[in-house]
Amino acid sequence: MPIPYDIPEVLDRREGPHGEVVLRRHGDRLEIIANGCFLMDTSDGRSERRLVDAARDALAGRERPDVLIGGLGVGFSLAHAAADPRWGRITVVEREHAIVEWHRDGPLAVLSARALSDPRTEIVETDLVAHVNETSDTYDALCLDIDNGPDWTVTDGNGNLYREAGLASCARVLRPGGVLAVWSAQPSPEFEGTLRNAGFQQVRTEEIPVARGVPDVVHLAISPG
Repeated sequence: MPIPYDIPEVLDRREGPHGEVVLRRHGDRLEIIANGCFLMDTSDGRSERRLVDAARDALAGRERPDVLIGGLGVGFSLAHAAADPRWGRITVVEREHAIVEWHRDGPLAVLSARALSDPRTEIVETDLVAHVNETSDTYDALCLDIDNGPDWTVTDGNGNLYREAGLASCARVLRPGGVLAVWSAQPSPEFEGTLRNAGFQQVRTEEIPVARGVPDVVHLAISPG
């Protein structure tokens, strides 16, 4: 007897400046697909939440730290940060207008409506690479979750962010002793070496167990200065 297969339902499909982005429903979860590459879904979120907590913990009790979150995604990181009164300003950079709309008025609002209404929250619609190169703002923590990791980027341009020059831009927006936290679907010893070569200190990688497969990881490093 054939096993029923749950076919994903496409809720929205957009062509943006960086290619196609799709929101679809697959069973009881929502999924974001960019240029045919699976980005994330609403099935779990523990690693996205841990990304935010690991950055906060590494700040060693700094009062009301400001955090920059790279990538809105399905909203787990933003929602978790906004639920924590210990954070100060919460800035999220998202380059895909469609994703922002799905959170403001679409199916993802159920996850992020409270966080978006938090007075600490600001959504900046721009490319993160451009933001860290151009902004005059500085932050205590920078949480990156715009790719599947340093070795598996969504677009080729993002690859520069994980090289020494890109990491120097990340360090530029971090206050002295600030924390860079980078989510990845797999460990990257090469990226750890690049972080050290870029001047970051106390570089380490924290594993996050997932339901199946290899653990997700968060790469953590302290900014120089």
